[in-house]
Amino acid sequence: MLSTEAGRLRPEYTERIGNTMSRKDLQQTIEQEPLRPSLEANLSRIKEIGGGTSDLLINPVRVSGIPCVLLCCEGMLSTATITELVLHPLMKLHLPDATGPRLLEHINDEMLLSVDRPVPLTFGDVFRTINSGFAVLLADGANHALAFGVQGYDKRGIDEPSSEGNVMGAHEGFTEVVRTNMSLIRRRMKSPVLVQQLFVMGEKSRTDLCLCYMSDRVSPRLLEQIRQDLEHMQLETILSSGYVRPFLERRNWRIFHATGTTERPDVLCSKLLEGRVALLIDGTPFAIFLPKLFVENFQTLDDYTCKPYYAAFVRWIKYLAFFLALLLPGGYTAIALHHPELLNSTLLQLLTEAEANAPFSLMTESIGVLLMYEVIREAGIRLPKAVGGAVSIVAGLIIGDAAVSSGFISTPLLTVTALSVTTGFVIPELSHEITVFRFLFILCGGLWGLFGISLLGMVMLLNLCATEAYGYPITAPLAPFAPRAMRDVLTRIGLRRMQTGNFTVEELHE
Repeated sequence: MLSTEAGRLRPEYTERIGNTMSRKDLQQTIEQEPLRPSLEANLSRIKEIGGGTSDLLINPVRVSGIPCVLLCCEGMLSTATITELVLHPLMKLHLPDATGPRLLEHINDEMLLSVDRPVPLTFGDVFRTINSGFAVLLADGANHALAFGVQGYDKRGIDEPSSEGNVMGAHEGFTEVVRTNMSLIRRRMKSPVLVQQLFVMGEKSRTDLCLCYMSDRVSPRLLEQIRQDLEHMQLETILSSGYVRPFLERRNWRIFHATGTTERPDVLCSKLLEGRVALLIDGTPFAIFLPKLFVENFQTLDDYTCKPYYAAFVRWIKYLAFFLALLLPGGYTAIALHHPELLNSTLLQLLTEAEANAPFSLMTESIGVLLMYEVIREAGIRLPKAVGGAVSIVAGLIIGDAAVSSGFISTPLLTVTALSVTTGFVIPELSHEITVFRFLFILCGGLWGLFGISLLGMVMLLNLCATEAYGYPITAPLAPFAPRAMRDVLTRIGLRRMQTGNFTVEELHE
């Protein structure tokens, strides 16, 4: 049976940490400190570094008469697997004239105890492999160790993506385990030119990241720039894709993202085929791909499973929904306050009667209604699923009906707000930008009318045109204009014509 034995940090060691070494220096020292030939010295140092952690399992064993120790982390590996595939074969091993180095060499070369068998050389390697679900074998007399890949930690199964629904596509989504996500991509792309490179980032979290690309499609210049940015990224921990995206986008004052995320393996494979680079991060189901174009916010997988005319129809609905979600409340406020001559007499009379008894100005009403909606939406998201939806519906109905009945809010304004919010659901990728700029358009429309809306619209457009990722403008293929890439922007041509030539994003590079 595996035992939980871990030593306590010695007082003099604690004092040395606090007085003479910074935390970063300590981390680097552990990473670079080599293992020693003495098993007792290695075990003492491991206990010292572990600081009394209770999930470090230390199992002393003798293999062919050589004192050894098997190390692992509780809950990170399968006990049945390590017992059957590692412990039992080691107990039956009899090696004449065995020494520590010769024993580990024989196990590594002659016994296939696991497919993945890294060789830790430093204490940093030992802790990194243990915390990744490996079992590490230390032998007396050897200044290196041997690790066995017997991971068996609990993980979420492959479920349908929660944020990217579809009708006729696959119903598999990424999980929080990077190696599972790598297999989902490999299963769809069996080509040998698909490259998946694993590396570790985060000084404390030591998170596994995987760089994915098609070697015959990707631009070497793009790949090298991304690698350089990742090498210069100094983070203590990486818990989600949001930690990495700002370092890949370089400039934080852009309104729109120049990198994209997806939960769908099929979507990510289509991006790789266009010469893009993807990044899988352990601990999150959202994969990053770059560069991303603005028009991709209006494209879905279902566009390629239906007739081109229907795909074009749905795509134009999304473009219209984007402008309605963004401009409708601000435009209504601007016209009602500053340009009533643009309305016909019937509509003008209706709006005048509705706003006659309202206690607040139209701009204040618009902002108040949207703020009320955002509060209800946030409550629905943060509450448990069992009650979140019900609370949102009940709160919206009760508060909305009471506000209209009491005269605090006019019925036309509530209708305009509801229409704007509903159309925003059509483009979930732009929900953050729409939410913030919807308020700004109301302010500009309420203060300066259509001139203010036009001014803010120009600022957004200029910022959009100035946004690029590694030399790829996100406004392409509209600006700069690329006729060959327009086949899948405003409309979609048939798949037969689309397959006549392979399109890559390198054609859009400035």
